[in-house]
Amino acid sequence: MNPSSNSSTCKRGSLAPFLVFPKCIQCWLNYEGNTYAPLALRLFLAYEFLEAGLEKLSGENWFSELVFPFPFNLLSADMNWMLSTGLEIIGPITLILGLATRFFSLALIVLTLIAIATVHWPTEWHTLQELWKGYVFTDQGYGNYKLPLIYVFMLVSLVFSGAGKLSLDAWLFYRNEPATKWIKPK
Repeated sequence: MNPSSNSSTCKRGSLAPFLVFPKCIQCWLNYEGNTYAPLALRLFLAYEFLEAGLEKLSGENWFSELVFPFPFNLLSADMNWMLSTGLEIIGPITLILGLATRFFSLALIVLTLIAIATVHWPTEWHTLQELWKGYVFTDQGYGNYKLPLIYVFMLVSLVFSGAGKLSLDAWLFYRNEPATKWIKPK
């Protein structure tokens, strides 16, 4: 709901004052939600991935002991280390700026799914009940894929919603609005 389309609910009128205030908040949130919600997701995810990337950048390569899923198993451990470190540093910077957000969100989803399959997934499970034991934050012998899975769903939200109004994506899109007006939804 756009506040301009239903401005009567955001003005003082015949409604009791205790009903007007929640309507004003609702109108503001409906209008500004596309501005601040993606920004909060972008900043949180950028912090988490950048922290992991900087840790890899200053640490030693521990990928040599891992078995990666296809097609990443065709690459050397050093190449996988370099790719993941680079994406965990460049991806967060683009998320902070809101630049190519959908592309880098998809790339980080792929990276996170590979991390789940390689590091966080239980090494051995025979039933769904055993697999479900890995849906935790700390590894107790059954894996720990809960937090990476939460990141995947947060990134999926950015893929569908985009970077929001406070982003370079929005600035670039609306800066060229006359040229791209035919693809803009009504």
